[in-house]
Amino acid sequence: MICYTHDFKGLWPALARRPTQSEHSKFFQIEIRTRCMSQITSLYVHKVLGHAGAGVETRDLLEGLGLPTEGAIDPKQMVSANQFYDFFATLVHRDPDGLSLPLRIGASMRSDEYGAFGLAWKSAPNLRGSYNRSERYGRVLGSAETYSLQQSHDGWFFNLEKAGDGRLGMQLSNEASMSAVDVISKEVSTERFMPLAVYFKHGARGDTSVYENHFGCPVHFQSGRDALLVSEDSMDAPNRLGDETIARFFDRHLEQEMASLTNDEGLEQSVRRAVANVLSEGVPTLSFIASELGIGSRTLQRRLSESGHSFQSVVDMARKDLARRLLRETEYSLAEVAFLTGFSEQSGFTRAFKRWAGQTPRSYRLGASSS
Repeated sequence: MICYTHDFKGLWPALARRPTQSEHSKFFQIEIRTRCMSQITSLYVHKVLGHAGAGVETRDLLEGLGLPTEGAIDPKQMVSANQFYDFFATLVHRDPDGLSLPLRIGASMRSDEYGAFGLAWKSAPNLRGSYNRSERYGRVLGSAETYSLQQSHDGWFFNLEKAGDGRLGMQLSNEASMSAVDVISKEVSTERFMPLAVYFKHGARGDTSVYENHFGCPVHFQSGRDALLVSEDSMDAPNRLGDETIARFFDRHLEQEMASLTNDEGLEQSVRRAVANVLSEGVPTLSFIASELGIGSRTLQRRLSESGHSFQSVVDMARKDLARRLLRETEYSLAEVAFLTGFSEQSGFTRAFKRWAGQTPRSYRLGASSS
């Protein structure tokens, strides 16, 4: 979760097989949540620096991000996600207790630091409502990550999704995000919250007991997901300050913030969704997607280029994200997944997926199901 602040504290006291057509239609009722890794507020940079060990040199890291080393922090000043990840990796390398640094950073977060989003989170009636708000409004915190809920036979996975190359800094950020979700869930719930398990896609960076002692539960690495597994009872336990009236107030504010996010990152996401919706009919052309979005082909190409994308790169991201979701959350055969992601042959899909994920679709699915 990305730290992002607004001054709402004063308001708080005042507010009390090849699928058949039918199967295909059912599947596409699933929300396809894709997100471009883009920008992170500089406030989170300073939050990370605040937990560096004594004597760790950090001034050059701020300068390298183009951020002032003195004066007030401006939450609206952003850094690119990749810059942030590289900064995070460098800091962990310098810190004498770098293994636990991301966990400590996440554990320092509080709901009020997320502005209206955090207040909507804690005023929700229960954690189920809090997590649902993460799905609906997570974009107001930045464009680097998104969350989703997924039911399992043991409880509910609260999944973190990020588009990116899985570099070390991204792994560290994921650890901090899971730690933040854990501590804020503890903060807002009336129940003594403890996840059933924690999952990370990446391998352990060191002694796994450090993670298990921090979270108080089993921690699984190389699991195919970044997530907390939460029990049904924890999901439905009342929040301490749960209040539907207050929650609706902040929901309305967040809806307005969401509506105002009409930049080119929003365009890239719109293109991804439009592509994903028609992949089962084959890979769409740029002109077709432009028509679907109501803009000219040249305009679409230019605006994607200005935001650092090409149409082909967005198509690839849409296919990759959809493939991963189908493999995790459905029982479609590999041939059916290949079809739904725009491949005419399963062999072509397998080659592409190995390029995207570093493993075969079958291995990815087995890893996700075992976790």
